[in-house]
Amino acid sequence: MLIRPGHFTLDQLQAIHAGLQPLSLEPAARKAIRASAAVVQRAAAGDAPVYGVNTGFGKLASTRISAADLATLQLNLIRSHAVGVGEPLDAATVRLMLALKAGSLARGHSGVREEVVDALVAVHNAGLVPLVPSQGSVGASGDLAPLAHMTLALMGEGEMLVDGQRRPAAAALQAAGIAPLALQAKEGLALINGTQTSTALALHGLFSFVPVLQAALVVGALTVDAARGSDGPFDPRIHALRGQPGQIDVAQAYRALLAGSAIRASHTEGDDRVQDPYSLRCQPQVVGACVDQLRHAAQVLLREANAVTDNPLVFAAEGDLPAMMISGGNFHAEPVALAADGLALAIAEVGAIAERRIAMLIDTGVSRLPPFLTADAGLNSGFMIAHVTAAALASENKSMAHPASVDSLPTSANQEDHVSMATFAARRLLPMVHNTAHILGIELLAAAQGIEFLRPLKSSAPLEGAHALLRERVPAMAQDRYIAPDIAAATSLVRDGSLARILRTLPALPALLPA
Repeated sequence: MLIRPGHFTLDQLQAIHAGLQPLSLEPAARKAIRASAAVVQRAAAGDAPVYGVNTGFGKLASTRISAADLATLQLNLIRSHAVGVGEPLDAATVRLMLALKAGSLARGHSGVREEVVDALVAVHNAGLVPLVPSQGSVGASGDLAPLAHMTLALMGEGEMLVDGQRRPAAAALQAAGIAPLALQAKEGLALINGTQTSTALALHGLFSFVPVLQAALVVGALTVDAARGSDGPFDPRIHALRGQPGQIDVAQAYRALLAGSAIRASHTEGDDRVQDPYSLRCQPQVVGACVDQLRHAAQVLLREANAVTDNPLVFAAEGDLPAMMISGGNFHAEPVALAADGLALAIAEVGAIAERRIAMLIDTGVSRLPPFLTADAGLNSGFMIAHVTAAALASENKSMAHPASVDSLPTSANQEDHVSMATFAARRLLPMVHNTAHILGIELLAAAQGIEFLRPLKSSAPLEGAHALLRERVPAMAQDRYIAPDIAAATSLVRDGSLARILRTLPALPALLPA
């Protein structure tokens, strides 16, 4: 994959996330890299104080550093800032960090040499994963601690993960034939300033949520049929009057999923229920709003993935404008924090409405199915406690969905007095996705069990396909049995894209992510 600085696409980022192909830098980018590096080299040779080149950092910005110590300044910066704690970030996130940092530096406004970008690309292509602890960034001044651990490994210090095993970074680089990176003026600062960790974590959450959200549409539609709900609420005229694009698209998906259902045809007349519960009827409104949040977050994160977010920024001479280094605040990750908070709300809501559908299915007074979806209730508990698990997970998600961006603790002796908390905002997305996937796995089991009680009637072709996929792994539950393995099997269909593929076979459905 060719890195064209400033032009990553979501498809390319997904491919990097999945580890599908090596990277290479567009040759035309090297001119701008060299020009910005020359600006820094002139500043390093001069007498004027320039932040991050010949001064200390943060509150120590007024401290001048001698020319003889400029390389040591960058080395000390990385060593002192590698203070992360917690479990290591997963390989997919670190791959994105390496690629995003390479793309950002290659735009030619960071003052680093080509060798720095080449080192990031080489480590990525060798399949080496710098060991980066997951905790320790407040999402401003850059993701300092995690990016310092990444950089430390490129320098041959710290550790790498090789085939999942921890190894000294120096040995891993040597085995891959990669020389340790020796930093020059400003290069350490350029490597650790920036939002690449929080952005990578948010993209990891985004990409993991997409198949779960697609599965939610399939499972939610199956529940509509299991509960003998109406497809009237999905009428396109309703949604056109509101005009919300996600809602319109989700209603279209439900119409396509339910089209041709013999179960629906069996109760179009003579059903005394006037309206379905909100968890059935309002799926386009609720899940559609979540789709809109997903799309907005994807656009914000794509812009951030292509951005230059370190400090100070380097501008080579252009026209009448002289070469300059300008201090700013692009390292502040507020856009990522707010996008991640919006994603967290969407993830929680998809799980919350799914939990309500499970509760509806096991309540015979609402669903008109046997109590707890078992034919011999009392002797058997059926889905009674599976619903309790779903409720527990939905409750956890509600706690984790509290916005991280509204919190700020000043750091660096009050020099850095407002921070975004974007890194945590993004890091908590994946466990939330896992919780929602499990809730949907339980709903899939319950909805499929409900369909069993309506046989010999058939649902629509796509929903019967979903039912068959589940039955390949999990038989119908005639009586109580050990159900945890069933939940795991159903959840795997939610997470691995199996149910999402059913959705993608339907004609003319809009994509969840923007092009």
